[in-house]
Amino acid sequence: MSEQKTADETRLRKLRSHVPVNAVLHVWLKAIHPHAPAEMRLSLNEQVFGNIFVQNSEEYEFRMFFVPHGGELECAYDPETTTVSVAYWFTDAKVLEEGITVLRTHAANAPAPAPGSYHFRPPFGWMNDPNGFGRFNGSAHLFYQHYSHGLTWNTMHWGHAISEDFLHWRHMPIFLFPSEDLSHRPAKRGGAFSGSAIPLDNSAGIRVFFTESVTDRAPEREIQMMATSQSLIFAGEAHPLIDNRPELEGLTLDFRDPYVFRGPDGYWKMLLGSRRNEEGVVLLYQTADVTAAGGWEFVDVLHSEGRHNTQVIECPCLLPLDGPAGDPNTHWVLMCGLMHSHDEATGRRNLTSATVGHFDGTTFTPEFEQELDFVTDNYAFQAFLDQGTPVGIGWLANWADAAPEIDFPTAMTLPRNLVYDPTDNVLLTPPIEGVEKLRDHLIDETQLAAGELITLETGQAEIVIELDGSNESFELDLYHNNIEIVIKVDAEGMRLIYLDDIERATPDYVAPGAKPSHIRVFLDIGSVEVFADNGRWTGTKRIAGFDPIHSLRIRSGGIKTAKVWGLSL
Repeated sequence: MSEQKTADETRLRKLRSHVPVNAVLHVWLKAIHPHAPAEMRLSLNEQVFGNIFVQNSEEYEFRMFFVPHGGELECAYDPETTTVSVAYWFTDAKVLEEGITVLRTHAANAPAPAPGSYHFRPPFGWMNDPNGFGRFNGSAHLFYQHYSHGLTWNTMHWGHAISEDFLHWRHMPIFLFPSEDLSHRPAKRGGAFSGSAIPLDNSAGIRVFFTESVTDRAPEREIQMMATSQSLIFAGEAHPLIDNRPELEGLTLDFRDPYVFRGPDGYWKMLLGSRRNEEGVVLLYQTADVTAAGGWEFVDVLHSEGRHNTQVIECPCLLPLDGPAGDPNTHWVLMCGLMHSHDEATGRRNLTSATVGHFDGTTFTPEFEQELDFVTDNYAFQAFLDQGTPVGIGWLANWADAAPEIDFPTAMTLPRNLVYDPTDNVLLTPPIEGVEKLRDHLIDETQLAAGELITLETGQAEIVIELDGSNESFELDLYHNNIEIVIKVDAEGMRLIYLDDIERATPDYVAPGAKPSHIRVFLDIGSVEVFADNGRWTGTKRIAGFDPIHSLRIRSGGIKTAKVWGLSL
């Protein structure tokens, strides 16, 4: 009997960590075989204090344990009967300042192999839309669409991270879980979709609003939910807030992504994305409830989009740009993700529009419109007023590239400011102030301008180029092992050329007529971001794979100055 016990013990895999008093353990495990339950043995200082059993062999199930004392924690399981997707621990008292400590990720949900990356990435699993982006209790909070157990879209949760500067992030516990029915099997039936958050009055907590989607639910596939969090660590129990679409002829079942904000009349407003007949639409709701916890009523269709065969508007976002919300002269910007849109002239898909105008609380009057990003890999952009300054962030990807067969760990864009320029009557989206502190060392300030090859030690760099005002064509070649990437300015405008080995039509990523004098390029493993003339033209491209751009060269004239910095968090 002792020999059998020794053999079983040898086969066990063990996760170990030194934990403080009052640590909380979160673990997801699954049975490998339907007839044999998954089991995990928990020990502290070599004394067993608990066992976890899970019968489910289809999907990982969540379990939580409180560790009674500090010391050496061991989580042991038999890999012949049990598989573990994620395990991490934290303490309630310090998690907002210190984050979680990850003990285990699976090969199927491991974080991206991107050492030194300065873009936000989840600690494990799939990520898409930013949610609930805001500053609460003094810190910036980023929630995001998340699936823990793989690198493709599945049942949606809300992940969570906290920052003081929008660049350095602490990973938090999973904030919002979908219903137990949706979590029980990986059926891709829906989950806790995108939404927003507002602060609670007289409290450090927040109220979150999100869409609960269930593919086969009738009569409403998507409804709006609300949850309250006093701790900023976990959402409380979620309750239906708006469970029926407005009675508008031709409105589809799409009814999603609540963005809640204070209107110019002092009332809470909510934007929702949908489709009506052949147009994507933004629906406006409002409530007189000062807590925003109820009383929501439909006002009207705020905005319509019928171009580019837009299937539905997603992630609408509206905020003031250049003055108080209550001032009728203040400009507002309305941003919309145009889901499944297709620009036939360029082949680009899933565009994002940014419309600047005026908002009186019930009506939005446009003045002008431009694309938020001419390369289009900045989707589901969400912004808020950070002490009067608009700050936003987007998903650094495009649904045209997201497919189950693609290994797709992803990132968020660099955070950007939103600036109304009254001189040229345009919207600028430069990177946030303070991004310069990423500059670790100056790589070059003479050779690139002279046309020489510049080699990068890592995949993280910033390039700043001043053009001399001549009409010469400009071309910056970014050398990558597998992909041709070129930033080009000529008589037609500004382009980002991206050519890979996949046999498919390549979109023409072009900003027609763009004639910038200043170009700022941020390189990271898996991405390139271009900001021309302080964000007058912005292009964001996800680079497939994890090979870095290893060198660069300017192949044409018209250069006044060019500098290259190595970047580091």
